[in-house]
Amino acid sequence: MSSGWDRARAVADAVLYEGYLLYPYRATSGKNQSRWQFGVLGPPGAEESGIGENASLCTQVLVRPLGAPSVSGVVRFLQLQHRGVERDLGGGRYEKVDELRAGPDRWLSWDEAIECEIAVDAAPVSALPLAVDIAVPAGTDLETVDGGRLVRGRRDLRGRLSIAAEPDDGLLRLTLEVRNTSSPAADKNEAIATSLIGTHLLLEVSGGEFVSLLEPPGAAVGAAGRCRQHRCFPVLAGPPGDHDLVLVSPIILYDHPEIAEQSKGALYDSTEIDEILTLRIMTMTEEEKAQARATDPLAAQIIDRCDSMSPEAMLDLHGVLRNPHAAAPGPALLPEIPPDVDWWDPEADNAVRPELDAVLVNGTRVARGSRVRLHPCRRADAQDLFYADRIARVASVHGDVDGGQHIGVVLEDDPAAELHDWYGRCLYFAPDEVEPLIERSPKWK
Repeated sequence: MSSGWDRARAVADAVLYEGYLLYPYRATSGKNQSRWQFGVLGPPGAEESGIGENASLCTQVLVRPLGAPSVSGVVRFLQLQHRGVERDLGGGRYEKVDELRAGPDRWLSWDEAIECEIAVDAAPVSALPLAVDIAVPAGTDLETVDGGRLVRGRRDLRGRLSIAAEPDDGLLRLTLEVRNTSSPAADKNEAIATSLIGTHLLLEVSGGEFVSLLEPPGAAVGAAGRCRQHRCFPVLAGPPGDHDLVLVSPIILYDHPEIAEQSKGALYDSTEIDEILTLRIMTMTEEEKAQARATDPLAAQIIDRCDSMSPEAMLDLHGVLRNPHAAAPGPALLPEIPPDVDWWDPEADNAVRPELDAVLVNGTRVARGSRVRLHPCRRADAQDLFYADRIARVASVHGDVDGGQHIGVVLEDDPAAELHDWYGRCLYFAPDEVEPLIERSPKWK
C-alpha cells in the first residue's frame, strides 16, 4: 500500500459516517427519523416503487500507464443493524419495549450500523473486465443488560462490483460500478435494511498513476470531459503530489482531502461546523445528554468528548480558514502586534494603519494607491464573477487575528470610486487574487 493510504482511509471513514446521526443525537429528534443521507444503494426496484434509493453508483477514472498498470482497492459501506430492546419478564420470557432503564443506564430501540469492507485484489488492467461479488451474511446477537436484553439483528446484503477498461487518447479509462443485487424489498423498512449505506471506494494503482478529473493536465482535458459519474465523484486521495490513490465518494470533495488537525473526532452531523456543533452539545441539558447516550454508542462518545474538551482544544476549532489550493504566503509588510498586547486590546489597533500598510504580491509591494488587476478565485461572493480582470485601485491593506491578509480596493472605472473610498466601502480580496500592475497611478488626494 502507498504511504498515503492511512490518510485516505481517515477521510473515507468520515465519508462512511457522514449524516449517520444528526444533532441533537436523540432517537426522538424529528431529523433522526429519516437517516442515511449519502451513498445509499437500495435493493432492485426500491427507487421505482418509492420505498428506497437507486440500486447503483458508477464512476469513470483515468489512468496514465507507466508500465503494466494494475488496480486494487476496497468497497466500503455500512450494514444496518436494528437494536431491539426487551424487558425481562422472568421465566425466560421477554417483552419488546421502546426503552429500558436500569439505574443510570438507558437503552432505546434504534438502528445502528456495522462497517463492511470488501477487498478488491490487485488485477492487471489488461485482464479486465472483472466482477467482484459482495456478500455480507445476516446475523443476530443477544446482549444481556440489567432488567432485560438487547437484540441486534442484521439482514444479509448482496451486491457486485464491476470493473472494465478502455483506451482514451493515450490514457486508460476505468469504469467501476457498484450495484445492490439483493432481492426486491416489500416496504421501506426492508429496503433500508437490505441497502448498502455510505457506499464508496478506495482505489490504488501500480504501474501507472491516476489523473485528476477536477484539474486535469492539458493533454487529458478531453478524456476527462468524456468521463461520466453516477451518484459519486472520484478525487485524488493521499497527500498532495500523490497520484496512486483515488477516493470515489458520494459527497463532493476536492483532490487530496484531509481531516483538519483541529478536529478531535467525528460529529457525523452532515456538513456542520465543528465549533458551532460542539458549543450546541455543551448547552444540552443532562437529560438531553442522557437520551443521546441511550440512542447510540457513537453518540455517547460525542457527548463524552465534548464534555471533557479543554478550553485550548475548543479554541483550536475557532477561526481556521483553509484554501486547499493556496500557495504558501509570501512575506508581509504588515506590522506585528507587540507580543505583550492581546489582539482584542484597543492598543493593538495602534500597531496597524490600513491606509499605510502594505503586502508583497509576487515580489511587488502593494499599498494604497497601487493599481491591480482582479482575479477572484475564492468564490466567496457570486458577484466576484463580475470583477474578474477588472482594474482596481488599492484603498487599504488589512491583517486579521489569524494572520490572514486582505486588500481593500475600488474599481477604477466605477463612477463612484472616490465616494466609495471616502466612505470606506471597498471590495476585499486576498493577495493571491490580485495582480499588481507595473505602472503607477497618480497619488490620491
